[in-house]
Amino acid sequence: MPSFWQTCCGDITGSGHPGSAHGARLSRMIGRLHGTVIDCAAPQKLASFYEALLGMQRVQDEPGWVVIGDGPDRPGLAFAQVEDYRPPTWPAGDRPQYRHFDVRVEDLDVAEAAVVELGATRLSGGGDRFRVFADPVGHPFCLVAF
Repeated sequence: MPSFWQTCCGDITGSGHPGSAHGARLSRMIGRLHGTVIDCAAPQKLASFYEALLGMQRVQDEPGWVVIGDGPDRPGLAFAQVEDYRPPTWPAGDRPQYRHFDVRVEDLDVAEAAVVELGATRLSGGGDRFRVFADPVGHPFCLVAF
């Protein structure tokens, strides 16, 4: 009996054999990424932080909802107002993080100074090639250099 994916999308492995990990791909796209939504208490303020960090522009701005991106017809980063928002705890705790951004930079020291000036806070953890921060409302993100 064919699996859901075989019925819906055909051979998703690209090998002709169900379950093959080599050359995995969908033969039909199910959908396109429209954006990533971040919960927060003040969408306009947090969007401004990420606009400066990522060099993006505001493409939608409404009460309780802001979207930034590199163009209005491309996937964006949205910020949604949530009542009684409480930031995740780092690195573990009763409110774990469910995602974080890795932001690639040329120079960790220069980038650290810049994000701290924008309102980020350095968190524990990191290494020679990455450093961990919290955005102004507590979402973790990393600066990475390769």
